[in-house]
Amino acid sequence: MLVWVASCLVAAAQQADAPKPANIDRNGVLMLVRSTLLALDHANKTGNYTVLRDLGAPGFQAANTAARLAEIFAAQRNDKLDLAGVAVIDPQLSLLPQIEPGGMMRMAGFFPSVPSQVNFELLYEPVNNQWRLFGLSVNVGQSGPVAPSPQPAAKGAVSAKRPEAKDARPPSRPTPN
Repeated sequence: MLVWVASCLVAAAQQADAPKPANIDRNGVLMLVRSTLLALDHANKTGNYTVLRDLGAPGFQAANTAARLAEIFAAQRNDKLDLAGVAVIDPQLSLLPQIEPGGMMRMAGFFPSVPSQVNFELLYEPVNNQWRLFGLSVNVGQSGPVAPSPQPAAKGAVSAKRPEAKDARPPSRPTPN
């Protein structure tokens, strides 16, 4: 399941500037990733999304009530998804922290675990010299290579349907001039 929560879409793709590497060390990355995913884990386990919301940037808070976050993450909560392992497993980054043209920091990766791994994409906004959560995407997938599914017996059969992703993106935010 893929869930994307953000206070707005980043218009970086429309700007000519390319992302730049973020000036953040490994420990800073670990603290941001772990604290964000553990806050989500606690919210999912308790059903109380107030702290997760309050940790966010002002735009995240404005776009997401605690009730809305509870709706967005209902499937993870109902599946009793346990993210506690992120406290002890080191994440593998597939997108190193980078500063988007709008000034936000984006990173993505996964926590390699068996039989499934936690995949994430995180977006942070600088607020009063701190990185505050602006958006997150979390899903669980299989770790490592997966054997291909058997070919359908009937000619012209279609492959298995991909699971639908929940998308909770609010309207885009105007870019500062």
